Amino acid sequence: MQVSWWVELAVRPGCLDAFETLTGEMVAAAHAEGGVLAYQRFISDDRQTVHVHECYENSDAAAAHLVKFAALFGDRYASLVERKRFIVFGEPSEALRTLLDAYGASYHPPFGPFRYWG
Repeated sequence: MQVSWWVELAVRPGCLDAFETLTGEMVAAAHAEGGVLAYQRFISDDRQTVHVHECYENSDAAAAHLVKFAALFGDRYASLVERKRFIVFGEPSEALRTLLDAYGASYHPPFGPFRYWG
């Protein structure tokens, strides 16, 4: 099952340019990974909040991404932004939930017995 998330980030004062540079590195790294279906960033009009949308083929792909993210970018990322909200959609595996719990994730399983697409 696909797993996706929306993350709301507050950009620390004076860090927007550095965060944009880091985001470019992260996009390039994610592009080279397998199982990444969507990897997008959006910024508020006041340029202080960044919204993250990511979608993965399955829990294994998402977990592999998070392990790589933490190793390559975690410290720099944390120095530039503050995570305000982390909402996970789907049914992540227990292994993935363990990784996501470290980011303060909240979980939202699919609604109803319907066959969704997208």
